[in-house]
Amino acid sequence: MWYYLAAISLISVVLCVYDKVSARHRGRRVPEKTLFGVSALGGALCMFITMLLIRHKTKHFSFMFFVPLMALVHIALIICFGAKLGLF
Repeated sequence: MWYYLAAISLISVVLCVYDKVSARHRGRRVPEKTLFGVSALGGALCMFITMLLIRHKTKHFSFMFFVPLMALVHIALIICFGAKLGLF
């Protein structure tokens, strides 16, 4: 589980940074569906932190609401399942 979270978090950071660089250079952008999808699959926390650090998509209500919300849900799920499995 931890390897999956590390991999999906790395993918979310790379996609977010790539989209920011593409936006500045008028290149091919990452679709918003893809960004939301990767964050929903577990990369929301790292994507949100990256968004704040590089100031990307911070004026978009949908990103500033749903990505942190997904991150909170993921944290709650990790705590819940971790407690059930005796990891904590």
